[in-house]
Amino acid sequence: MSHDHDHDDHDHHGHPHHDRGHEGHDHGGHSHAHGHHHHHTPTDFGRAFAIGIALNGAYVIGEAAYGFFGNSLALLADAGHNAGDVVSLGLAWLAAVLARKAPSRRYTYGLRSSSILAALANAVLLAVITGGIAWEAVLRLMHPEPSAGATMMAVAAVGIAINGVTALMFASGRDSDLNVKSAFQHMASDALVALGVVVTGAAIYFTHWLWLDPAVSLVISAVIVWGTWSLLREALALALAGVPPGVDQGGVADYLAGLPGVIEVHDLHIWGMSTTETALTAHLVRPGAALDDGLLAEVCAELRRRFSIHHATLQVECGEAPCELADHAAA
Repeated sequence: MSHDHDHDDHDHHGHPHHDRGHEGHDHGGHSHAHGHHHHHTPTDFGRAFAIGIALNGAYVIGEAAYGFFGNSLALLADAGHNAGDVVSLGLAWLAAVLARKAPSRRYTYGLRSSSILAALANAVLLAVITGGIAWEAVLRLMHPEPSAGATMMAVAAVGIAINGVTALMFASGRDSDLNVKSAFQHMASDALVALGVVVTGAAIYFTHWLWLDPAVSLVISAVIVWGTWSLLREALALALAGVPPGVDQGGVADYLAGLPGVIEVHDLHIWGMSTTETALTAHLVRPGAALDDGLLAEVCAELRRRFSIHHATLQVECGEAPCELADHAAA
């Protein structure tokens, strides 16, 4: 059983896919199989990003104007916060566009992983923005200030509508794409902050308790941080080539080990190529077995169906010589 190590698998656009982690190793007598799912195209949220950026951009301009002419530091601060979210939406949209770029000789996977970087950046940005709100709230607890009153409540009410509508446009993709989830979380947190402003404003109007504003802001900040932590953890894990959430690494290993004729599985790696696509490489030891393209195609299809792994590269070995990568991956 022999196979040319320089073989490249091509997609329907004719772009080469290379086996990550095996370049530079000459494994004579080994067979490679590449499995690709050409119909796994992430949902296009381009229109949602465009509408969200336009709505929130206009809101930031209006909020900043009301804050400036109404002498409201709170509105100006919130306008700065929302401007950061417009930037985050633009970053997520750019990453979604880059993720669709075709592979090149330099970037053999294309720019899919840009969506992971965008999700990580947005998680960090949301944490920093929330930290700024919490710090301002602590300062106001120590030195309470009068709120902007009815104007502040009216502007915040508009913010609930705009941020809520924008969040709903991303809701359907938040469970399948971490980049979209980061955009959803930004907008949902903004809607929550705006709701807190309206409720607090009404309470202060009737009670004149100025401490309510910073106190509620701290509670909202804690809720946002709690939600952001999971987003940050998932994005960081993907950026470090960790096994994506929802993929059972042990189940994958057991499935491969149970294939006909396989006596050993080693150098098993599973990682996120993007926030929507998962890749796998593995070595299968099958002593005396002939090259079986039908089995390899079936395995790739099963990995796709059972584990949502859309880019599988399998190296089949006869086991006559020790593989230098046998102890390269975790058991």
